Amino acid sequence: MDTRTSPIRMRVTQLRELMAQAGVHALLVPSADPHLSEYLPERWQARQWLSGFTGSMATLVVAADQAVLFADSRYWTQAEAELAGTGIELERINTGASLAHVAWLAQHMPRGATLAVDGQVLRLTIAAALNTALQAAGVTLRTDIDLIDALWPERLGLPMQPIYEHLPPHATVARADKLAAVRRAMAEHGATQHLVSTVDDVAWITNLRGSDVHYNPVFLAHLLIDLSQATLFVAGGKINAALQARLAADGVRIAPYAQAAAALAALGAGDTLLIDPKRMTFGMRHQIAAACTVREAINPSTLLKSRKNAAEAQHIRDAMAEDGAAMCEFYAEFEAALARGESSGERWTELTIDERLSAARARRPGFVGLSFSTIAGFNANGAMPHYRATEESHAAICVGPGEGGLLLIDSGGQYLGGTTDITRVWPIGQVSHAMKRDYTLVLKGTMALSRARFPRGTPGPMLDAMARAPLWQQGIEFGHGTGHGVGYFLAVHEGPQSISKAVPDAHMGMEPGMVTSIEPGVYRPGQWGVRIENLVLNVTASTSEAGGFGEFLEFETLTLCPIDTRCIERSLLRADEIDWLNSYHAMVRDRLTPKVSGAALAWLKERTEPI
Repeated sequence: MDTRTSPIRMRVTQLRELMAQAGVHALLVPSADPHLSEYLPERWQARQWLSGFTGSMATLVVAADQAVLFADSRYWTQAEAELAGTGIELERINTGASLAHVAWLAQHMPRGATLAVDGQVLRLTIAAALNTALQAAGVTLRTDIDLIDALWPERLGLPMQPIYEHLPPHATVARADKLAAVRRAMAEHGATQHLVSTVDDVAWITNLRGSDVHYNPVFLAHLLIDLSQATLFVAGGKINAALQARLAADGVRIAPYAQAAAALAALGAGDTLLIDPKRMTFGMRHQIAAACTVREAINPSTLLKSRKNAAEAQHIRDAMAEDGAAMCEFYAEFEAALARGESSGERWTELTIDERLSAARARRPGFVGLSFSTIAGFNANGAMPHYRATEESHAAICVGPGEGGLLLIDSGGQYLGGTTDITRVWPIGQVSHAMKRDYTLVLKGTMALSRARFPRGTPGPMLDAMARAPLWQQGIEFGHGTGHGVGYFLAVHEGPQSISKAVPDAHMGMEPGMVTSIEPGVYRPGQWGVRIENLVLNVTASTSEAGGFGEFLEFETLTLCPIDTRCIERSLLRADEIDWLNSYHAMVRDRLTPKVSGAALAWLKERTEPI
């Protein structure tokens, strides 16, 4: 038996034994923790541990006679490789938000059977869908057991890294003022208490940061806010005495992490609790005292933190300049190494790119860490949107005489003044006409959306087709969203805005100050991938109020890095598109020239030459 897959088979077998003992026919294992984080602390990476699939998003179902992983198109190629030999089947779903596993369970589980899932990590909205579907199918749902805990003896406890303060000048709004803003929103809902469990919201409200989760400067905590004080439920020893005193001065007291549930159970008939059902687990909702009145609405902080103020926007621009300078230094080094060739003794791989690019960022002022795991995918590896090179499996960056390929690099950094996320594609050797065509169509999509103007409040999903239209015209589609919100020294994926095919909701309206990615792509499995990504800021358009049609917004492109022109099929670009690209490169050159020198400056000038 393959030693790589045999541990997975053994774990699934042992799990089925535990299921049988507990009278459970199937177990649902979501990619989630008690805070519904996108990136999970190791303690809650049960889906990865049990299935061997390392992608960031998927849902696993283990039944008595079948095991199925539900994953969307970003992960299909990766999942096929990682699940091979495990006995776990891949179920392809359209989007990460799909509830296909709910329908599958209702269809495949026999009447009278029991489905188990740890309620502490089950999203409240999914729990409602499960209850409805399973009741109709005659299946019982159990949320009071965690079978993984008994199966995983080396499972880690809570992360214990210290919490620190995000300070001025980068923290531009005082903690007390943020709490006051949240309380004003609570008053609008008639709430006397408000529970916040999502870690980026907690970090934003409190002006605190941590390192409990890879790539996101957050920490595990619940925050219960009332009309005069707030209680931060966090593991002991993470906040030192001096910081605890400063929090107390702002009306924030510290309590043990495990006491959050008891605090909800202690609420009484005179209390009205505001919760966000999309950002709360079933297990936590179940703890709320029956006598307490519950109001449901989006977390006020989710809306507040999505709208960066003018000072934050300027810090983000500064962080983008530092990030752009780091990339100039890296790409100058990289292209010089390629020019020397392997005869010089250098051998660059996808892992080398991750190492050297991360080192270049680490040298910039204000850098704290990466904002996600660097994706460096050469040729076929670039066709996997969430690819990650490993020591066991990675590609060398090289081609033979007359050959060529495309190198996709998606990377980002966490700076005290902002979070970055950028994707560029670079030619290696000779680039074919088909590669240039794909590259240029993606660039046209990026430019089309970057140049858009739209009424304030337009739902982000309504903008999605602008980036897809040049690809659709050629019968090409990509399976991920076009754009996601980005936090301010917080999560690289932040809501509520989203430029995607998602069904719009009332909170997806585009507002001034929001930072969003624009990243269309083309992926040809086994061949190459193309994605060109910039971050943009919503700003008031110069044409606003003209003709009495209300305020319009447009995008300010924040990302500062050349877009390689060697991959462009010029005949596919209109004159206005060429003008936009030349103007963008002039801005990049102007902003970055003061921050680089020597080879990096020479590279910058060469790559920003107008076409």
